[in-house]
Amino acid sequence: MKVISSALTTLVIVLLFGGVALSQASFLQANKEYAALSFARASELYEKSLKESFKDSTARLDAQIKLAHSYMQLRDTRNAERVYKIIAGKKDLSGENSKIYLYYSQALASNNKYDESRDAYDKYDKMQSDDTRGKDFVKLYANPAKLSKNAASYTVDYLDINTNRAEFSPMYYKKGIVFVAARNEGTAVKRVYTWNNTAFLDLYELPDLSVLNNGGSTSSLGGSNTAKKVVKPMAMLGKDEYTSPTPNDSKMVGFGKSNSGTYLEALQPAPIEAKALGNKINSKYHEGPAAFFKDGNKMLFTRNNYSDGKYGQSKEGINKLKLYSAELVSNEWKNIKELPFNNNDYSTGHPTLTKDDKLLYFVSDMPGGFGGKDIYVAKYDNGNWSAPLNMGPTVNTKGDEMFPYVDEKGNLYFSSDGHSGLGDLDIFYVKLIDGVIAKKATNLGSPVNSSKDDFGIITDGERKNGFFSSNRKRGGSDDDIYRFSRSGPLQACQELVVKVIDAETKAPLTNATVELANKDEANGQPKSLKTDGEGNLQLCLDVENDYLFKASNDGYLNNNLGFTTKDLDGSEVSQLEIPLDKIKAKAKTFKINGIVSTQKDKKPIPGVKVILRNECDSTIQEAMTDEAGTYRFEIPVGCDYTIEALKDNFGTMGSKVTGGENTEANFTMFEKGDVIRIDNVYYDLNKWKIRSDAEIELNKLVEMMNKYPKMKIEFGSHTDSRSSAKYNKTLSTKRAKAAVAYIVKKGINTKRIIAAGYGESNPVNKCKDGVPCTEEEYQQNRRTEVKILNL
Repeated sequence: MKVISSALTTLVIVLLFGGVALSQASFLQANKEYAALSFARASELYEKSLKESFKDSTARLDAQIKLAHSYMQLRDTRNAERVYKIIAGKKDLSGENSKIYLYYSQALASNNKYDESRDAYDKYDKMQSDDTRGKDFVKLYANPAKLSKNAASYTVDYLDINTNRAEFSPMYYKKGIVFVAARNEGTAVKRVYTWNNTAFLDLYELPDLSVLNNGGSTSSLGGSNTAKKVVKPMAMLGKDEYTSPTPNDSKMVGFGKSNSGTYLEALQPAPIEAKALGNKINSKYHEGPAAFFKDGNKMLFTRNNYSDGKYGQSKEGINKLKLYSAELVSNEWKNIKELPFNNNDYSTGHPTLTKDDKLLYFVSDMPGGFGGKDIYVAKYDNGNWSAPLNMGPTVNTKGDEMFPYVDEKGNLYFSSDGHSGLGDLDIFYVKLIDGVIAKKATNLGSPVNSSKDDFGIITDGERKNGFFSSNRKRGGSDDDIYRFSRSGPLQACQELVVKVIDAETKAPLTNATVELANKDEANGQPKSLKTDGEGNLQLCLDVENDYLFKASNDGYLNNNLGFTTKDLDGSEVSQLEIPLDKIKAKAKTFKINGIVSTQKDKKPIPGVKVILRNECDSTIQEAMTDEAGTYRFEIPVGCDYTIEALKDNFGTMGSKVTGGENTEANFTMFEKGDVIRIDNVYYDLNKWKIRSDAEIELNKLVEMMNKYPKMKIEFGSHTDSRSSAKYNKTLSTKRAKAAVAYIVKKGINTKRIIAAGYGESNPVNKCKDGVPCTEEEYQQNRRTEVKILNL
């Protein structure tokens, strides 16, 4: 098993049982091994002790919980399921012990028993209210096959780089890959990690990917889940130098020297041999996933807290993981340094860099996270690192999120057991725009994911080719590297049920006409459809597209609604309800039409969702602008209407329309870098106090910033050329600061707005010093402008 991963995925069980004086020597020794994180040995001893007679039922439950927990750490989910089933059958499980149902659910899912896992998750969900994972997994396991809809598009190959030991977490480096493996056969002293009796991990390089041959493919849901490998005493390897120095979970305690020989399955070499990165990188402890800067001369890598021969511990005596950097000097990795946000008391690891080397994503269990292990991001600028930021609840859960990877487009992949998946760790994807999450996390589905651990993906921006790690072949500690390729589309479609109803009675409207259009259809011709006897249409839409539905029926007013598949993951059937209002006697309608254009150059913007809200009853209609940027509504008279527009990376101030005669409502949309002029923000002569009439305009700006919570602006104040340049600069700066103070007082974060006083330096006309102008021309330069810094 990937030891760094297993350390990061520890399932924490808080035991409320006090020590009990017992005669069973095996039980007492099992507790010692468990405390030392020697789960392989502990499981053997707990099994032996449970065959004996326990007089104390509390102590017996203690042993059973620790035994099941040990099996989970070893990824022996079949035995874990067996023991958790016994524990879950007891009637006195409550409080913290309700988590037994969570762990039981996870073991069942890992063993492809989704129906039973769903029932256990449902029990867990009903026993507590703080953790919403149960609901998500119950929903998925009602139909787990929906995560296999892309399976036919993928080919997955087992590579002949693999051995019967762990190989995982490849990372592209030059023409090859660097990966993690447990292969310390060449050392004089055979050292074993007593967590699961496997070799310590090192970094290896395969310089040229072209030497790889496929070692057999699997594309079935969950891959090949054969019986779990049992480590047998095939070769006596001698005494450990140091048995348990390193697991990096903050709940792990204890380490020491072993007084007995340790057994380890003999290494079966891979057909293709990789080379170790050398003893400057690989130490006698764990080295884990690595990342490389784009020039190939600098790397970041994971290692236990061990540098320059010094072994570090937390306050609890635990050796955590840390991130280190190294430089390639004369073809040798040197100058190993810690990253500044490492800490002896928590772990950092699993680095990945964006292609411009500006953002580092990594994993940590530092305080203040969402659950177990979370993904963080830090900026890199000229050798300096910013403070890490948590990626938030879209990525992180109460479970563990690990092994991040950023593709060439800046999109983030990661593995999680907290988001609903097929079992153990699944690989997920989130779309990022300038480092900001643009949509929810999406499960990649089978065959990339299986019921076992799937993690450590690397791929291109289109996700057509790449590599990932999994223990699906034999389970347990036998992680392998797989190659995948995709020949078809990621999804066939997004399923959508459209229902047309009577707006007042909610009754379905049969045989109603629905015209479907999207901006990519040839000649813009809509597709006309009819609802069935229940008022429904069942559609299969292309992903990553915008649509406009135009519903009509005899005796009803038409209604238009927009729909986008861009923010959907395709695993759920979406629903869209279109209400139609009956045409009332003598009802009059009028038309609203207009053009949506850019703020800067007044070019029309196609594909804008225009939303019309009726101020009388708050009902809304939607339309999509065409290639000319135009839209149109036909609506009843007698009410006022508000018009808004939505499009990625654009914003608008909106518009208001009074219902009556046909109306043209053109408006503009601004984007990052645009400058918006704010009219009617005036000040008394030589003053900077905000007047009441100026408050009205500034309140509109506050409203706009509340509408776009990520927007940052520069508030600029300008004067005319009369008076000295120095005086005008000072006056405009005071006015800008006063306006910003007003906006901040209204609840806008001060970090989102910058005050700038330009004085007379940027006139919009000829009126500079010495040039005679009219009062109207001077007034044009006495202006207030807002520059959009970020949207």
